This record gives sequence, C-alpha cells and structure tokens, in this order.
Amino acid sequence: MEYLFFLFIVIAIVIFYELSKKNIPSPPDSDVLNDYKHRLSILEKEKIDLIRSHQKVESQVDQLNNHYLTKDSESQILIEKLNQDLYDKEQSRKTTLSQKKSSEVRLGNIAEKLAPFLEDFPYNPEDAIFAGQPIDYIVFDHAAVVFVEIKSGNSQLSTKQRRIRDLIKSKCVEWKEIRIK
Repeated sequence: MEYLFFLFIVIAIVIFYELSKKNIPSPPDSDVLNDYKHRLSILEKEKIDLIRSHQKVESQVDQLNNHYLTKDSESQILIEKLNQDLYDKEQSRKTTLSQKKSSEVRLGNIAEKLAPFLEDFPYNPEDAIFAGQPIDYIVFDHAAVVFVEIKSGNSQLSTKQRRIRDLIKSKCVEWKEIRIK
C-alpha cells in the first residue's frame, strides 16, 4: 500500500509539473480586466467612427457619380446638338454649292452662245455653227473645219470632250456622206 501511495504522489507531481509547463494563464486580475475593457471600448468607438466615415465617403461617391452622370447626359445632348448643327451647316453648304454650280453652268451656257460675238473669238461668227453637246461649235473656216469648245472660269473638259479632242488631234476624223431614199 505504501507503494501505491508513493506511486500516487509521483503521478501527482508529474501531472502538476506538466501542467505548469503549459503556461495555463492565471485568472486576470481586475486591473488587467479593466484595461482590456477600456481598450475594447476604444476599438468599438473607432469601429463606429470608421463605419460613419465609410458611409460619408460612399455618400460623396454617390454624389460624384450623380454629378458625372448628369454631366455625361449634358455632354451627350451637346454632342447631338453639335452634330445636328454640323449636319444643317453641311446641308446649307451643299445647297449653296449646288446653287453656285448651277449659276456657273447657266453663265457658261450664256457665254457659249455669246462667244462668237466677243472680241476674243478668232473666227467669223457667221461661219460658226452651234452644236451644243458634246462640242459647242463647228467652225467652217475657208482653210479648215474647226471644232470649238467654249469654257469659262475653271471648268474642265469632260471625259467625252477629251476623247473627241484626242481623236481629232490624232487625225481620226472621217467624212461620210449618207443618202436617204
């Protein structure tokens, strides 16, 4: 029995020794507990302040988003208005250009008809026969038959008129007599 008692005491000592090695904390004293509660309350206040600050920032972000959405909408409206203005001016310019070209064509037609009577016309007006299209005049001069195209301003020969000019210059002109029965 003594042996059992001795064994019991050794086991108790070993258990006590092992437990002391694990550093089981002792119950906190009241100063440590008060310090912990104080720090916890400070952290709670900081948490509340952070939540409020976050809500403020979210509100500001929402305001900025609304502001930029409004500005974006205003910009879209302005872009549409400017595009419409551009389209209107383009149409007005096209109309003006068309009117200008039309008046230039009319002026050119008048100049074509009056050309034989101007000082710069080198042939006798009585020898000039108005053909109109694609060549304005055929002049039957005593020395040659001359094809005359009258141009005014910056007007250019049409493709067909250039082809006719090139055929005449390369002497690809023929005489045909056609008899109708």
